Amino acid sequence: DKETVDFAPNYDNSLKEPRVLPAKVPQLLLNGSSGIAVGMATNIPPHNLGEVIDGAVMIIEDPQVSIKELMTAIKGPDFPTGGIICGRAGIKCAYETGKGIIKMQAAVFTEGADGGKNEGKKKPRIIIKEIPYQVNKAKLIGDIAQLVQDKKILDITNLRDESDRKGMRVVIELNRSANVDIVLNNLYKHTKMKTSFGINTLAISEGRPKLFNLKEMLVCFLAHRKEVVERRTRYELRKARERAHILEGLKIALSNIDEVVQIIKKSDNVKTA
Repeated sequence: DKETVDFAPNYDNSLKEPRVLPAKVPQLLLNGSSGIAVGMATNIPPHNLGEVIDGAVMIIEDPQVSIKELMTAIKGPDFPTGGIICGRAGIKCAYETGKGIIKMQAAVFTEGADGGKNEGKKKPRIIIKEIPYQVNKAKLIGDIAQLVQDKKILDITNLRDESDRKGMRVVIELNRSANVDIVLNNLYKHTKMKTSFGINTLAISEGRPKLFNLKEMLVCFLAHRKEVVERRTRYELRKARERAHILEGLKIALSNIDEVVQIIKKSDNVKTA
């Protein structure tokens, strides 16, 4: 309502809607985006709010900052499901060129495991506490159960989901004689406990699709914010000047209050007064 963005008619011309919604933070980086169109696609991972803001501040303070320096603030994607990113080469490539592939795997730990020398003791267990981005937990558990049923993965005796409000906990119980490392490697190989995410930072800029690197996305956002703030300031300045004009008139009227009263009294009707 402060003319910060342009408006255009909606699909049936019944009302006007903003061409773009002004945002205080770079939502494209924070929330990520994924979509497919004719001949092109975008796949942008989500990022950490604090890191992205730190990166934006770096550009404001030094417009010549390099992508390598930006990566000291924005270290990589921040996935809501957690997981472990294997290596930084894919991240570096994506941030520099707009395209890259990062490999992810589930975050696990073991209980009661001692390299297959656990005979007669408590059964070893593999605990999954985080899974790769866009992997469905229920489907993952179903896939593991199917692999056990098909005997493609051996030594798994029990599988259960103990997740609660405190976090994820999928328990994979093994035979006492099982080699945990072998079972874990088979799980990474045959399930989506290990997967990849192809980054493609394609977005619309000035009505045209463009492949952005990390710095270009932040520079584009900062330019948008600058425009929004300038348009809002011009609007507020114009309204303030209009208000000042009215107040100046009231000031003059108060300085000549007797004359104003006489004019009102001599008026033929309220409208004229």
